[in-house]
Amino acid sequence: MANLFAQPAEGASLIEVALTKMKRAIVCCELAPGSKLKVEALSKAYDLSSSPIREALNRLAQEGIVNASDNKGFRVAPLTVEDFHEISRIRSLLEGEALSDAMQYGDDAWEGDVLAAFHRLSVVEKRLGPGPVALDDEWSERHKAFHFALFSACPSPLLLNMIDSLFDRAERYRRYSALHRQTERHKSNEHQVLMKAVLAREQEKAVKLLRKHIDHTKDSIGDTLARQLATLQ
Repeated sequence: MANLFAQPAEGASLIEVALTKMKRAIVCCELAPGSKLKVEALSKAYDLSSSPIREALNRLAQEGIVNASDNKGFRVAPLTVEDFHEISRIRSLLEGEALSDAMQYGDDAWEGDVLAAFHRLSVVEKRLGPGPVALDDEWSERHKAFHFALFSACPSPLLLNMIDSLFDRAERYRRYSALHRQTERHKSNEHQVLMKAVLAREQEKAVKLLRKHIDHTKDSIGDTLARQLATLQ
């Protein structure tokens, strides 16, 4: 599981440093959707040469959060309701499979990791109170860690890598939505009910709850996004 909010690892290549910093800036909407990404300006901002910046931008294009054009260079990928719905649909399919596998193969240590991840998420939610938790880096980090604790016993690295990439793409929509909506949807009860079903090894129920959880997010963020994009037209 990639951590968007961690500093680049010691000894990381310049490409990895550029990739980590720019991905976080895009996901957190510090680099606005649709904005032009000028290599020279990014090189100056991150104190890196143009070569790692260009390679990182190409990798981010492969992840779907940057658009690359031979004629127009690089831009932050726009946000659209259709794209978010598609991300949510594929997340639902893949995460359901990963959760089923994890419940089949998970052992006592996996159950302990799930409980610990839920506790860490609950602690930060209590500290933050009723505000927009999705804008808090620590909450976002622990929220992702909880979800990936659920999947962690899944034996397929390919499946988990695909889920990781989609989760980060969805995080950009969560952040944008939280910046523009008036009320915050709190998910702690949904997380607890899901966790209990997972630990009880109620496979069908747990997968249904996970997919319902993703659908709730899709509907809430999709509505906010549609209203905000309508004001920009």
